[in-house]
Amino acid sequence: MPFPLWAAYPLIMPLPHAFPFDPTGGYSPEQLRALRPEIAEPADFADFWRATFDEAMAAPLDWSIKPSARSGNAAHAVFDIEYAGMLGNRIGGWLTQPRDGSVTRGFLIGHGYGGRGEPDLDLPANHAATIQPVCTGLPMRSLHDGIPWQGGEHVLHGIARRESYVHRHCVMDLWRAASVLHEVVPESRPRLDYMGSSFGGGVGALALPWDARIQSAFLSVPSFGNHPLRLQLPCSGSGESVRLLAQRRPDIRDVLSYFDAAIAARHTKIPVIVAAADFDPAVPPAGQFSVYHCLGGPKELFPLTAGHHDGYPNQANEELALQTTLRRWFSA
Repeated sequence: MPFPLWAAYPLIMPLPHAFPFDPTGGYSPEQLRALRPEIAEPADFADFWRATFDEAMAAPLDWSIKPSARSGNAAHAVFDIEYAGMLGNRIGGWLTQPRDGSVTRGFLIGHGYGGRGEPDLDLPANHAATIQPVCTGLPMRSLHDGIPWQGGEHVLHGIARRESYVHRHCVMDLWRAASVLHEVVPESRPRLDYMGSSFGGGVGALALPWDARIQSAFLSVPSFGNHPLRLQLPCSGSGESVRLLAQRRPDIRDVLSYFDAAIAARHTKIPVIVAAADFDPAVPPAGQFSVYHCLGGPKELFPLTAGHHDGYPNQANEELALQTTLRRWFSA
């Protein structure tokens, strides 16, 4: 398997840090860009996800909406939204609309493993309505009895079976959120795009191939890419819990193969831009780049010096350049 051996490459530490492992995973930027993942795909991978999509679409949405205590800003009004989850739970989040009422498109926006405490109002396109759900079991809008909300525990919930794994329900939450947006704001139907970072990048990558309503996407430092490789690399994020559990229970590797964002990327034909980091303590960079390299349609890479690691030189300039790039990307 074309993975770098720890003994074969010197540890590359381009940024100062105090982690007891190398946040580059032992890969140089050149190696990350040249990475060509070879990941075994379950024979029924696509069948599993198509059936999951059909299940999510068949269940009643039972949505409700009301003005939010979040005040929004001069350009965007904010509403609290709820709809039915797939476990008898309620999924909470926010829906935003331009205050001038001019809507020509929609955004489905994911979140990181900390959940979401407020809506994102900094959008890369005008005249957009958004829906920003909090996925099953995560704070604070979608907490669920029996599902731990901490990322390192949430990531293990239901992992014994592909049907019960919590990430399956989180992906369904995204598809159902898109349906709610289209019902509440029909003007958003002509164009729907996805944006998600970290956890939201990973579950977003799993969601993209099967929902024809999504026309393009932005995935930032996406998680859950190339599980066989991720299980070799220590990290400070939720993947560490999975890596340690897999050492005790190798059987979960079979389940994880259905939730590999890089495998899903092979089935993705829409345009996708990926911001992938050369240095990331929480999400191994090689997993992020695996998602990018496996994409099956038009794609663009926006390289980041670091992810999940604030305060590095030139960070502000990178973030500004990324925002400019996204406005161009979503104007196409």
